[in-house]
Amino acid sequence: MFLKLIQREWFLIGMFLAIGVAWLFPEPGAQGGWLHPELLTKGGVSLIFFLHGMSLSFSAMRQGAMNYRLHLVVQLSVFLLFPILGLAVYALSKGWLTDDLRLGLFYLCALPSTVSSSVALTAAAGGNVPAAVFNATLSSLLGILLTPLWMKLIVVDASTEFAFQSVFLDLLIWLVLPLVVGQLSRPLTAGWAKRNKPLISTVDRLTILMLVYTSFCDSMQFGVWTKHGLFAVTFSFVVSLLLFYALLFSIGIICDLLSFSRPDRIAALFCGSKKSMATGVPMAQLMFGASPSLGLILLPIMIYHPLQLIICGALANRWKKLAVLGTDASRK
Repeated sequence: MFLKLIQREWFLIGMFLAIGVAWLFPEPGAQGGWLHPELLTKGGVSLIFFLHGMSLSFSAMRQGAMNYRLHLVVQLSVFLLFPILGLAVYALSKGWLTDDLRLGLFYLCALPSTVSSSVALTAAAGGNVPAAVFNATLSSLLGILLTPLWMKLIVVDASTEFAFQSVFLDLLIWLVLPLVVGQLSRPLTAGWAKRNKPLISTVDRLTILMLVYTSFCDSMQFGVWTKHGLFAVTFSFVVSLLLFYALLFSIGIICDLLSFSRPDRIAALFCGSKKSMATGVPMAQLMFGASPSLGLILLPIMIYHPLQLIICGALANRWKKLAVLGTDASRK
């Protein structure tokens, strides 16, 4: 009975284990740790994109890229709806919350979506993977321009200069190239990929567990849970949770109004509700690096990032099971 439970719920159990290991041993998986998480994460992302390049036909990739309604929903959610909610939080918290934490909460809302977890979770839940690949990549590119522009609204001296070439090159090397190589290898590997779908799904989920571990390692190393005081951490946690579910609920309504299919709905929910810590930390160091309160500005994204992975991981696990039963998973 116990072994069957572990076999059935190994992914959820794995998330809690990843958090526990990060709490006990944060150094290896944090920035500068001997696991080299910056390379480990990129390697995991590249493997995911290569495997999906093998698994998806060119026609499916083209169809995913042409799904303009889904793309509009995701990008407007990330770069319009989210920042508008952030502006509301920023205005309503004036006078009783420190300016640095208010700035951090708005900065969280202005960031682009994640890449690796959006694609991996969409695949794990049975969503539209080609559309998730397209939107995750597009969001990263748009964020280089739109995030600093949003920050200009409330921080007059925020620099809009960002290492576009470096980020663009990273996207090409670690995302686009593995995807193209996977597509080109299809004449030799398509049959293997079709026969080993469970293995590819397992790789997706293991990558998510790795991201949960490294995210919490960084949180521990940054002193997120101890350095800034109970009120700042609690408030950031509550607001992050409310923002996440506000976006998830709003995107769900929009998908209903547009009569999205189940795969498109899952891709929109996962890609549209995410925020990228991988982009957020280096961009903040460029824009606010001289500020002694950089840690407090980064506090909301350091909390939101692992929080979104835990919730979306649980949702992906549930929706996949409901899909097997033949129900509309993303509405449950």
